[in-house]
Amino acid sequence: MSIATGYFDDVIEKLQRVRDTQDEAIAQAAEICADTIAGDGLVFTFGTGHGGFAALEMFPRTGGVTGFRPIVESSIALMHHVLGDQGTAQYRFLHTREGYGKAILRSHQIKDGDALVLFSHSGINAVILDMAVEFKERGLKVIAVTSVPHSSQVESRHSSGKRLYEIADVVIDTGIPLEDASQFIDGLEYPVGPTSTSIAVAAGHAINASTSAALVARGEKPMIMVNTNSNRTALAHRQNDLNYAELWRRLRSREFSAPEHQ
Repeated sequence: MSIATGYFDDVIEKLQRVRDTQDEAIAQAAEICADTIAGDGLVFTFGTGHGGFAALEMFPRTGGVTGFRPIVESSIALMHHVLGDQGTAQYRFLHTREGYGKAILRSHQIKDGDALVLFSHSGINAVILDMAVEFKERGLKVIAVTSVPHSSQVESRHSSGKRLYEIADVVIDTGIPLEDASQFIDGLEYPVGPTSTSIAVAAGHAINASTSAALVARGEKPMIMVNTNSNRTALAHRQNDLNYAELWRRLRSREFSAPEHQ
């Protein structure tokens, strides 16, 4: 069997596990997101490093519902530079520094009724936990997409002493093992073929789609992003422009809160 086949088999097996064990948690997460969107709030999504990919997929994305709001902090989301500006050294420093996550949230004008979806394979780093703690202290809901098998084997890097799965209101457990990479090659010391990103993205889309279903079940009509690379491009652009206008309406309705003085 080729490495590629082994990798695909492993991803399929992990997806099947999430499908078979996390359906209830995804449904609970969707109800929280539907509450927020129906209540004129925003569901913020965030992840550092590769966790940011799943957060970005939540909106705007074909088939996604308006009301999700990714937070992208470039200095801890883009690691491809490696050297120079926004490099690996800065990433390693910033995402482990307590207080940074709360500063990010202040810039996004969080309000009552909002919710937060955090994508973090390990669930132990300070920026992620800053955000989770801040939301919980404000009485707001936190949804975690994380690996309990990984997180439960490592120590928190936050003063709370907790890991993400110990704070969140709802946990979608990706089940990814500590190593993340899943394929072993004879003569090679370390495994290849990471799986956490693929599973996290799929879990995020499942939450997103389930949120639309939850809204429809309440008699609400979710505003859905439409694929523009089709035979109905003009219609898709019109619909998506309405979605963007709705996002802007939700954003401009927020009262400005100046950053705290240090």
